[in-house]
Amino acid sequence: MHVAPSAKGAAPFGEHQTWFRVTGDLRSGRTPLVVVHGGPGSTHDYLLNLTALAEDGRPVVHYDQIGNGGSTHLPDRGADFWTVDLFLAELDNLLDHLGIADDYILFGQSWGGMLAVRHAARRPAGLRGLVVANSPASYPLWLQEAKLLRDRLPPGVNDTLLRHEAAGTTDSDEYFEAMRPYYARHVCRIEPWPRDFMASFMEVYNDPTVYYTMNGPNEFHVIGTLRDWSVVEDCADVRVPTLILTGGHDEATPATVRPFLDLVPDVRWTVLEESSHMPHLEEPERFLEVLRDYLAELEGQGS
Repeated sequence: MHVAPSAKGAAPFGEHQTWFRVTGDLRSGRTPLVVVHGGPGSTHDYLLNLTALAEDGRPVVHYDQIGNGGSTHLPDRGADFWTVDLFLAELDNLLDHLGIADDYILFGQSWGGMLAVRHAARRPAGLRGLVVANSPASYPLWLQEAKLLRDRLPPGVNDTLLRHEAAGTTDSDEYFEAMRPYYARHVCRIEPWPRDFMASFMEVYNDPTVYYTMNGPNEFHVIGTLRDWSVVEDCADVRVPTLILTGGHDEATPATVRPFLDLVPDVRWTVLEESSHMPHLEEPERFLEVLRDYLAELEGQGS
């Protein structure tokens, strides 16, 4: 099938702008999939291969959340600016700008999945379905499981990490090197890292304002403003068919997603056994198969 070339633009968001990219035709009559990236403070790049879904005639929307990528950067803003509500308002604004607020599906990865759950819990009339990929239901659960994963790293690695965390020297080269085994096991198991993943990684490196403020220095040492944040209380209010995706080696372990499975009314869970935190990159064919099956089922229900 011929896919319309991607259209890129910027949605005004208050005094700022949200960069977006649409692959396919929003007027096709097919419900668009809106992709919400992780971080917070990452970019859309590492999720670009979801554009493959546009080959089916379904438009796919990527965007960079404010503070990173092609959107407005605000390195001087403090923690009081970078809030969950800011990113919820930005998502609502983008849906309105694109004219799709009355008919859309959300795909949220990692932090983006938590943001999507909070959005869905408000029961927006146009939301048809929800995919929560590699996301914990709460940061306390995430940190609880990260401690267990850290304890299983090669001998001495976690000792090095803990020493630097206690000393406040997480910007040291030794700490960075000690992070690598965790990332190689539980974030992305492909060596070398795929180009799209490296693109997002470097974007965070170049402007870590949002990531450092809300998360912290890395995936497993969360000391930012989100360290106690949870969407467990939102789960029962999600009223659309929901697909949970995790990897067999994911830092989003089964314990971190258990509240979704217990509390979201219409939920199913698929584990991509050969993947960690990036199954869309680690097992792309299987990932797309699972996602297409879910989307086809949604269409059968009228999406």
